[in-house]
Amino acid sequence: MKESLHTLAYAGMLGIVCALLLTGAGRLAAPYRHANEEAERVRNILGVLGVPFQEGASSQELVAAYGLNVSEEERGELTLYFYADREAEGSFRAVAAPFAGQGLWGPIRGFLALEPDMRTIRAITFYDQEETPGLGGEIGSAWFQDQFKGKSIEDAEGNPGLRIVGGGGASAQNEVDAITGATMTCGKVEEMLNATIALIGEETGADGQ
Repeated sequence: MKESLHTLAYAGMLGIVCALLLTGAGRLAAPYRHANEEAERVRNILGVLGVPFQEGASSQELVAAYGLNVSEEERGELTLYFYADREAEGSFRAVAAPFAGQGLWGPIRGFLALEPDMRTIRAITFYDQEETPGLGGEIGSAWFQDQFKGKSIEDAEGNPGLRIVGGGGASAQNEVDAITGATMTCGKVEEMLNATIALIGEETGADGQ
């Protein structure tokens, strides 16, 4: 009986010590984790805006490039990231807006960048997604994201919105091809992008100023 009590006490003490060590390690690692997350966020914003930076740039170099070239503005519910044109004061080369929503298996987050006309897509990136590899996970692939470049966020009649269409049938100025076998993921991506496009229109106006 005494041996059983000693065993239980030992196991309990060992559990407490392990829990304290894990908690301490988590707290010590938290600043580094947050720094890495911030560096990844900055990398994605710079990339989607087209701000040049060296491959393999350190966190400090990324943050420096961001501070030199990008300004943030709060427009109602929307945060916009402007790539400043240093050759023409008061103008910008591109603007990016974050988008987010629930995918098939988890959250999807990314950035949508527009040209100064606020209608033409410069680039798009998905930096956080848990979709099925080889299917919905293809939203993170270059071939899918590259389709958006140069597309309009309006149809020929000026109605805002993007369409992700199946069967290789994308032909309109605001259409891109869907991923085969990932209808639900593509539908959710279309929905969150169009929600962001509507918000951009509300917060910036037709001329984006």
